[in-house]
Amino acid sequence: MSISKDRPAGLIAIDREMARQHADAIASYEGATATAQRIAASLKSTGRLLLLGMGGSHAVGRAVEPLYRALGIEAVAVPLSEQLGEPLSIEGKTILVTSQSGESAEVLRWFRETDGGTSETFGLTLEEDAFLAKAVPSLVGSGGTERAFAATRSLTVTFALHLAVLAALGADPADALRALRDPEAPVIDGALAALADVGAIVTSGRKLQGLAEAIALGLTELSRLPCFSLEGGQLRHGPMEMLGASVGVVLFRAADPTAKLVGAMATSAAEAGSPVIVFDASDESPAAGATTIRFKPAAGLAAILAMLPVAQSLMIAFADARVENAGTPVRSTKVTRSE
Repeated sequence: MSISKDRPAGLIAIDREMARQHADAIASYEGATATAQRIAASLKSTGRLLLLGMGGSHAVGRAVEPLYRALGIEAVAVPLSEQLGEPLSIEGKTILVTSQSGESAEVLRWFRETDGGTSETFGLTLEEDAFLAKAVPSLVGSGGTERAFAATRSLTVTFALHLAVLAALGADPADALRALRDPEAPVIDGALAALADVGAIVTSGRKLQGLAEAIALGLTELSRLPCFSLEGGQLRHGPMEMLGASVGVVLFRAADPTAKLVGAMATSAAEAGSPVIVFDASDESPAAGATTIRFKPAAGLAAILAMLPVAQSLMIAFADARVENAGTPVRSTKVTRSE
């Protein structure tokens, strides 16, 4: 890897978003109470949740699926593109459509083809003047539209909006809010060095699989290398054949019943010769052969909100060492307006 002499403009823009994400997330949580209670009332009535989004918005949906399920809500996250082509029934469900811009092509088409959704449809967005926020009652994150390419602040803010809904359903938000108000900052130098020679990265988790998917997306967008995500069990069932010195493995582990499974995967991947990084908020011993980035024991959104900005920092540093103009898209746009 060659280190950039001058920080690219695209990464400077991301730096600005990152610097304000905790404050904006806290403000988003505090300002979401009324609409969050309305969404919670809908969820208590329907007992079923369909989370629709694209890109980072879908990754957030995947990350919060298990949190809603733990509260007795039958939650399923589906890409909006898949819902458009192979739709699940939307009747009798609470629907949360997430779009950071509120203007992506799939959002516009879904509302057009469903004649505005249902009476139990709600939005999550960062832009109060966007189509989505005007179409249905919406949780709107603080700080306005994210300008930089690759989702950073928008993810943290969207998680904070979900935290407000989960709190309205009866979950205790204290640990997650503590992670926002007093963020941890473990060093990432060893992890960055361990990934110096890889040509691809696979990220993985169990209950934190949605977080793994969000980071894989950002790694791919910024480094332009193949970086993708496989749930831990899925990684076991055949794809381990790809592992070796050229394929990095980034795992996410929290203080939950799946922690030992993630640890076992870390050991197996290291034995296969892959450089292994573990973002670890469990109270388990570090996996042999892996580079561990340690956090205070936490689970659920508290673990996600603690790990996310640190994983984003690794994602950004990895990309900066790989391409000269990291953060400036060459084939994509911030808001995808075509399908």
